[in-house]
Amino acid sequence: MLRRRLLALVAAAGMTIAAAAAVVLPATAANAAACASAYVSSQVYTGGQQASYNGHNWTAKWWTQYETPSTGGSGVWADDGSCGGGTGGGGGGSCSYPNWVAGQYYAVGAIVRYTNGLYYQATHENPGYDPTISTWFWSPYSCGGGGTGGGGGGGFVVSEAQFNQMFPGRNGFYTYAGLTDAIKKYPAFATSGSDTVKKQEAAAFLANVSHETGGLVYIDEINTANWPHYCDYSQPYGCPAGQSAYHGRGPIQLSWNFNYKAAGDALGVDLLNNPNLVATNSSISWQTGLWYWMTGTGNAGTTSHNAMVNGQGFGTTIRAINSIECNGGNAGQVQSRVNLYNQFVGILGVPAGGNLYC
Repeated sequence: MLRRRLLALVAAAGMTIAAAAAVVLPATAANAAACASAYVSSQVYTGGQQASYNGHNWTAKWWTQYETPSTGGSGVWADDGSCGGGTGGGGGGSCSYPNWVAGQYYAVGAIVRYTNGLYYQATHENPGYDPTISTWFWSPYSCGGGGTGGGGGGGFVVSEAQFNQMFPGRNGFYTYAGLTDAIKKYPAFATSGSDTVKKQEAAAFLANVSHETGGLVYIDEINTANWPHYCDYSQPYGCPAGQSAYHGRGPIQLSWNFNYKAAGDALGVDLLNNPNLVATNSSISWQTGLWYWMTGTGNAGTTSHNAMVNGQGFGTTIRAINSIECNGGNAGQVQSRVNLYNQFVGILGVPAGGNLYC
């Protein structure tokens, strides 16, 4: 929230005081805060990160992208007041990344401007460690090369044409751009191992999300009668968005208040209080799917990412995502996932590998 400064104005009669005030007021411009790095629409800003826009500094209250700083809209931006001069940029103007914030979560690949004016990139995710001290977590970043790869759209092993071929009837919410933007949060996704392994992992992820969403058609869980059943009140933070607010959403059908809390904490987004972001922001929605893919183990004892990279096979990803289907629990659902996987590896031109069932 914005800090409000209370200005005590002492009213006094007489032209002398009024004239003095006229002299003092212009001096405040010289004391204006330095401008933070310029706002960049494609840049992801998380809570506490600052940017300058139209002569003012702005602080993001929560995760945002493509939302121009203003006092309207979703209210994500807090106006910190006017600023003057500039931060210099440290990189000849080619860099425009947010200032580093102590205690703020940073995913692998995040780039920040440190207090010394230099830029650093997170080589390992961390909770806001000092880049000049925790050098295992951060590496110096040069602004001359035009940015980092980070697993963005151009490097994804599935082209947009192939994506459209996989999902010819998809909901327009599930965009290819949203997916490739989300991949920046988890640059190890579909970039580990041989080209075959990379494509197998991409196919496995997309096959599972296709199964969960009816071919990327559904955003919210279809059975609305289940919506009130995903609030675990034993959690100390409860269900601040309401008992029915934590139903399945997005490509992996994220559900339960504790999963929204965990995903939001990992992604730097307040999903506990704003769960509907998973149904209204394509990038965040895809990020929740990748979050579970890269970190969730279910009853598999390993993540879906590691299962595909380490050769444990597609069947292990099913066990990690929905183990109740395995061991004869629901053979039809397992077969549906396997059929989609076989279809998608065919589109990508790689073999399916072994251990397809669970």
